[in-house]
Amino acid sequence: MQHLRRCLKSPFADDGGKALQVLTGLALMSSFLPMFAHADTQSDPVASKSVASGDSGLSFITIGDNTRIAYRLDGPDDKPVLVLSNSIGTTMRMWDRQIPELTKHFRVLRYDTRGHGASDVPAGAYSIGRLGRDVIELLNKLEVERAHFLGLSLGGFIGQWLGIHAPERIDRLILSNTAPYLGPAEQWDEAISSILQAEDMQETANMFLHNWFPAQMLENGTPVVEEFRSTLLAMNPEGLAGNFAVVRDTDMRRTITLIDRPTLIIAGEHDTVTAASYSEAMATAIPNAQILVLPAVHLSNIERPAEFMKAVLEFLQVPGAGA
Repeated sequence: MQHLRRCLKSPFADDGGKALQVLTGLALMSSFLPMFAHADTQSDPVASKSVASGDSGLSFITIGDNTRIAYRLDGPDDKPVLVLSNSIGTTMRMWDRQIPELTKHFRVLRYDTRGHGASDVPAGAYSIGRLGRDVIELLNKLEVERAHFLGLSLGGFIGQWLGIHAPERIDRLILSNTAPYLGPAEQWDEAISSILQAEDMQETANMFLHNWFPAQMLENGTPVVEEFRSTLLAMNPEGLAGNFAVVRDTDMRRTITLIDRPTLIIAGEHDTVTAASYSEAMATAIPNAQILVLPAVHLSNIERPAEFMKAVLEFLQVPGAGA
């Protein structure tokens, strides 16, 4: 049963060591471990093949490290801006089903995280700071001073970084199916090595899908599952590996206590990627955060669209909210 409440527990208690299956199917420890050093080095960006989107609404911006980021805007110009940030292994199209309703209320800004979709795929490891600055540079280019932000999974990592390091650019913050840390780092090194050595994306796609969707949706051959499979099969392995490095090197368990923006955390009760216990700990650490647990796995916006949309709109449309 879903529940929405204001968290009042003590910060970041250990969750009992329950095993967590991560995006690559590797078993990660779900107890919070000591911090690892962050790697924030940048490799020389190189152009790579982009996934053909067939979407005439796409625009592009070339940011400071010479990487081209794909984005699109939907909705009336006079509405508050809402930024949507995609999960690892997906593109901005993961939000397609939410756009008709969201654009009634917001100017919606979607983008493909570097390494995904129609955005460039620079070589080497990426960092959470670089992904966060991509968003800031995009807002600067579009002359958006302040926006709401909704990020899922990796997008939630980016949202946390923005809430910590650029709170003046964020109005209200929604962090869905995410965590401040998914270590230990060594297992991500193995995942990066495996994906770069694989002959194709078939096995990786199957691992992702089994971590994202309930068995019933997979067994029934639900069309939306096949849409996400197609996206995964078209992924550039270099981009996926670069973003795995972001997850490997990120630890915001301590710094999320600095987030002072109104925050809603959405969790999946059956999520094996970012366990609901992680969301509980985040809601404790972030002052006055609210938490909603949906009966879903990882892609809550796809599996429980009505409940997801209701929570998003109720949180963003409080009196006085607006970018």
